[in-house]
Amino acid sequence: MAITPQQFGKQGENDAVAHLKRNGYRILIRNYRTRLGEIDIIAKDGKSLVFIEVKARKSEHFGSPKWAITPVKQRKMSMVALQYLKETQQIQTKARFDVVTVGPEGKAARIEIIKNAFELAYGT
Repeated sequence: MAITPQQFGKQGENDAVAHLKRNGYRILIRNYRTRLGEIDIIAKDGKSLVFIEVKARKSEHFGSPKWAITPVKQRKMSMVALQYLKETQQIQTKARFDVVTVGPEGKAARIEIIKNAFELAYGT
C-alpha cells in the first residue's frame, strides 16, 4: 500500500520532533494554527522561543527541501509567530525561525536543523 502525502508529511514531522528533542529542544506545540496560517512546531532551545517549519522530501529531484521556504511562506510564518507572541504575552521574548529538513532515506544528512533560517518578514 502506497503512503499518502499526508502520511509522509506526518512521518517527516515526527522524525523532526525526535531529532529536535535529541538536540536539546523542548517541544511546546505542534501544528499551531490560526486563520493566518500554521507553524509546524513551536519549541524552546535554551532561552529562545523557536518557530519551526518542517520540510520533507521523498527525493531531491526538485532540489533540497531547505529551498522550499519561499518569501511568501516566511511572511506567513512571521505573521503567525507574531500572533502567537501577542496571544501568549511574550512579545519581548527572544525568538527565531528554524527549518528542519527531512531528506530521502539513505542520505548521510537525512535530517538537518537550520537555525536562524530567516529573519522576521512582514509587509508586501
